[in-house]
Amino acid sequence: MPVPVIDFHIHVLPPHRLYSFVQSWMQAFVPEPVGPYLERLSTPEAVLAMMDEAGVDYGVVLAELSPITAGMLISSEETVEFCRDNPRLIPFANINPYLTTDPARDLRRYVTEYGVRGVKILPTYHHFYPTDKFLYPLYAVAQEMGLPAMFHTGSSVFQNSRTKYGDPLLFEDLTLDFPDLVIIMSHSGRGFWTDTAAHLARSYQNLYMEIAGLPPPSLLKYFPDLEQLANKVIFGSDWPSQPFMKRNVKGIKDLPISEEAKAKILGGTAARLLGLPMN
Repeated sequence: MPVPVIDFHIHVLPPHRLYSFVQSWMQAFVPEPVGPYLERLSTPEAVLAMMDEAGVDYGVVLAELSPITAGMLISSEETVEFCRDNPRLIPFANINPYLTTDPARDLRRYVTEYGVRGVKILPTYHHFYPTDKFLYPLYAVAQEMGLPAMFHTGSSVFQNSRTKYGDPLLFEDLTLDFPDLVIIMSHSGRGFWTDTAAHLARSYQNLYMEIAGLPPPSLLKYFPDLEQLANKVIFGSDWPSQPFMKRNVKGIKDLPISEEAKAKILGGTAARLLGLPMN
């Protein structure tokens, strides 16, 4: 049976919720004014049509509460509503520990009441180390409920982000302290930590790399052993900050690696982690 293609990194960004500098940065990538572009494409129907054009079967839609870095204020509840009645759209909660008194309680509620399928955590945007112990109850809930925990790693172009909180080496402690928690390193240590991310993914069975924001033609430069790493690598487009979903899918398909490895990267590994059927 064919393996589904899964985009593990989709944002829904109504322009009125983004700081002007974010819109200015995005303008370099889109062929029309950013405001109308985002308004037009920030509906479930538009995202599904874009996925169809790119040959993507499922998309993980990420909540984000990052008021100090980008003005992104897309709550977990709104993300669930966006995905409602669209089984191809998979909602992930976002927990900003500075905006709640009980992150673990909130995550459990998002799962039991809203049906989220994972959690996105943003140390570089929210300014904490992922190993800070006040987050351990959150990780315990994610481990107990079988939820993937996805962390921003590496650099960011957004103002007020702090790269020091995105070092993949920090996840070595988490993999050992929560051996049954699926930990996903979003952006794979983008910048100067790609080697660290790859080494850790090879070394720990519950640690995975996600490649949103990394141009597919450069993947073999960053990860020369991508073929051997394929079962630990997850595709993501980072749409719309990287509005190239179709091009990025094609970029993976054009890599000089085996078809089996491409299938794992484009969806096989993600389908296994999310419990999705093979088409």
